Amino acid sequence: MLKQNLTFKLNQKLSPQQIKLMKLIQLPTLDFEQRIKNEIEENPALDTGIEEKASDFESYEDDNFSDSNIEKSDIDIEAYINEDEIPSYKLNSYNYNSEEQEKSTPISSHTSLHENLKNQTNVLILTEKEKVISEFIIGSIDESGYLSRSIDELIDDIAFTQNEIISSKQIKKILNMIQNLEPPGIASRNLQECLSLQLKRKPQTNEISIASKIIDDGFDLFSKKHFKKMQEKFSIDQNLLKKGLNEIEKLNPKPGGSISSFSENNHIVPDFILTVNENHISVNLNRRNAPDLHISTNYKEMLKGYQSSRIKSRAQRETVQFIKQKLDAAKWFIEAINQRYQTLSLTIDAIVKFQTEYFLSGDEKKIKPMILKDIAEKINMDISTVSRVANSKYLETPYGTFLLKKFFSESLKNLEGEEVSSYEIKNILESLIESENKKNPFSDMALSIELSKKGYSLARRTVAKYREQLNFPVARLRKEL
Repeated sequence: MLKQNLTFKLNQKLSPQQIKLMKLIQLPTLDFEQRIKNEIEENPALDTGIEEKASDFESYEDDNFSDSNIEKSDIDIEAYINEDEIPSYKLNSYNYNSEEQEKSTPISSHTSLHENLKNQTNVLILTEKEKVISEFIIGSIDESGYLSRSIDELIDDIAFTQNEIISSKQIKKILNMIQNLEPPGIASRNLQECLSLQLKRKPQTNEISIASKIIDDGFDLFSKKHFKKMQEKFSIDQNLLKKGLNEIEKLNPKPGGSISSFSENNHIVPDFILTVNENHISVNLNRRNAPDLHISTNYKEMLKGYQSSRIKSRAQRETVQFIKQKLDAAKWFIEAINQRYQTLSLTIDAIVKFQTEYFLSGDEKKIKPMILKDIAEKINMDISTVSRVANSKYLETPYGTFLLKKFFSESLKNLEGEEVSSYEIKNILESLIESENKKNPFSDMALSIELSKKGYSLARRTVAKYREQLNFPVARLRKEL
């Protein structure tokens, strides 16, 4: 039986403009500058430089403007060219002196990992089909230098996109050639293959030979740190095993990381710049290389011409409709930039005020417990907005450049009942692990006991959570000979 029911629902939907604004807020400085450049290229109604004064457009007013050829659906031209009240979008998007900040951004001259590999393949003698295979393999290498797709997946990709039937033998042939490029271990399919390829490129000594046996034939024992079982399997003493393990420790588990991270680090530009002068803190948004934006005067001239024209053709109407769309987009973009600036300014000011003691001294012990909710309540914004700022923005201070999320931490109490930051406890935990006896490393329970001796009472599970956040493995995997 069919039934009809009325139900009431409260749905919240974000408009496309709100989604774009959130993305603008999340962008770091360099990406934001590129976003502005792209918008300027796509929207001719946006202009850079010094805008003409509003008085220059007062002559556009025409109170008696009325044309029988203009329908009710026509555009309100005067809303775009009259300047009685100067709307915010016709003003510069930034109220600051461009000479106050240095207009320079460090640019890396280094090529990316994929470009580096493509340049190396230029010296290889390859057929057109082999070039296609090499490009697909290189394109499937992740930032760590590993091949992220299987042989079968590469075969399917090439067949689907290039209409080429490639055998696994052909793929493996080109893969072997790429694996012989620099850096050693590139295009490996797993860690074992990565370490094995690097060892094969080294001069073959007795220590390298033992290291190769450990990786090729005893990788499972090696990953679990079963030293005695490795000695028995390869019939070697502890001293020779230690030499082989030392050779393995010299290898790079992420061969692509050195190129990728170097390029990325050169592109990290602080989003905020904090200075301390005689116990006075000042923080500014880094707006280097961001041009002043305003509405193009040429487009206003076009509207003036349309207004003064007695005959309105269909082509003119379509042109004015296009101009209106571009002007609306330009208006929104400038307003969004201003809103981004206000959001970032409010957020960073609240963070700096909350952590004033740290920024005045640089002593990490003075970082107060602070969560996203604390800042969101102070600036009267949503927690997700604060999260977008904290997770993607860098702050330059006299003590170094840090990601904003560094200053957010949980609140814990020490044995004296004082609230301390989890950041402080993590620093102590890190020093305990780094200074432990590697032949008998601390278990999580032992670390909990050591922290208790220092005045911090933490459960074993909490210690394990912080240890994992610090990227330290369990005690068994930290053990050394």
